[in-house]
Amino acid sequence: MLYKRVLLKLSGESLIGDNEYGIDSKMLSRYAQEINSIVDSGMQIAIVIGGGNIYRGIQSEGAGFDRVQGDYMGMLATIINAMALQSALESINVPTRIQTAIKMEQITEPYIRRKAIRHLEKGRVVIFGAGTGNPYFTTDTAATLRAIEIEADIIFKGTRVDGIYSSDPERNDDAKKYDTISFEEVFNKKLNVMDLTAFTLCKENKLPIKVFNMNKQGNLYKVCKGENVGTLVNF
Repeated sequence: MLYKRVLLKLSGESLIGDNEYGIDSKMLSRYAQEINSIVDSGMQIAIVIGGGNIYRGIQSEGAGFDRVQGDYMGMLATIINAMALQSALESINVPTRIQTAIKMEQITEPYIRRKAIRHLEKGRVVIFGAGTGNPYFTTDTAATLRAIEIEADIIFKGTRVDGIYSSDPERNDDAKKYDTISFEEVFNKKLNVMDLTAFTLCKENKLPIKVFNMNKQGNLYKVCKGENVGTLVNF
């Protein structure tokens, strides 16, 4: 494999599958199998998953909640998704630990950097839940922060599109796909890869990003091998 340790960022919406909301067990099972293929190769993998399939904090104001309360509700949604993914992984005998930025001792471990790294070294998948534990920060930012802390080689951002395009490929047939692109080009072209805080953290800490279609079977394994899948954001 090209990398020793990676952090995989998944959106909560990716778990919806064919449903309108919530968690599709078929998608969970598919993701678990994809992740298992990486674990079997000996590579270390940590995961951050969003909560948008259950609740989005940014929607809270329209629902009558203040933003801070809504963001905490969104953090709890990420823990539900983390627990669901853990169950799917352990059902196929993949050792897994959840660590959360909000203490929930009865069901998860609190986030401790050294302990997370030790789990990874022992071949366990570590799922980070509850974002950064602070409102106003996205799970993209949480993924970047955790990747830097555990000294990951790269962030894999699994999406429903096969890379970064010059414009929305679902709306513009003439959109150009980039195989590789620099951080400066992303800034200058105002391309939407991650939120600005997360993207800036990656740039300042020289952490490359790989954007690819997680819903295509075998893609995760291919990007781990360094195959030309998706888009690499590098320096």
